[in-house]
Amino acid sequence: MQKQISFTRSVVLGLLGLGSFIGLWHGLAVSGMISNVFLPSPVEVYDRFTTLLDRRFAGATLQGHLFASFQRFAYGFLLAALIGIPLGLLMGWYQLLDEIVSPLFDALRFVAPIAWVPFAALWFGTGIGGPIMIIFAGAFPPCVINAYRGAKFVDPRLIEAANMLGTPSHRVIREVLLPSSVPSIISGLRVSAGLGWQSLVGAELIVASAGVGYMMVQGQANISTTTVMAGMVAIGLVGLALDSALRLVERIIQRRRGLEN
Repeated sequence: MQKQISFTRSVVLGLLGLGSFIGLWHGLAVSGMISNVFLPSPVEVYDRFTTLLDRRFAGATLQGHLFASFQRFAYGFLLAALIGIPLGLLMGWYQLLDEIVSPLFDALRFVAPIAWVPFAALWFGTGIGGPIMIIFAGAFPPCVINAYRGAKFVDPRLIEAANMLGTPSHRVIREVLLPSSVPSIISGLRVSAGLGWQSLVGAELIVASAGVGYMMVQGQANISTTTVMAGMVAIGLVGLALDSALRLVERIIQRRRGLEN
């Protein structure tokens, strides 16, 4: 009962905050203080959003641009997870590997993903490789860091028990280390997905010929603020959906492990 009340309260407060934001936005838009060219009303943005669902702009409908963006995101995000999670676990397990990789990793992870854009443009042009590289640069560090933390905080008694039974190292990693690290890994994937999606949009503003970011650039070139803001709304909705899906996975795992409050 307490959980239901807490959830209802969160929903109400969230809707109140959203309603207040939209109300303030609408008030500024219709007040005349800011030109309609630069700040269209929420109704105008909504109308443009629905129009873009049926009518092509910059070569595709909004769904087409979203599909192109999500395809790039999926490649970059999966690549980051497939490399970053095993690397983080192994760094947490093998001290020698940690000492070898950490200095380079710690230096590179502070380079903003957008800083890789010039290299991506030079190496890949406007092809799919450039955005994937930039998404990877944003999504990779959280995968490594959270997998590493998960490996470091595994209950030592589980490892000692496995070692006493003579379990080979590769089986300890697969059957003890990995399952115990899953909650931390999922938390890292949430952060990774958010940074990867943000990095994608930044990349598409410069090194893409399709996608939501590209659509927004074309909207700017045509002085269509409604198109730019409709793209921003689409980006936010997709990001929210990604985070909600990973939150659901996280809750399911926590419930099965008896960790949910």
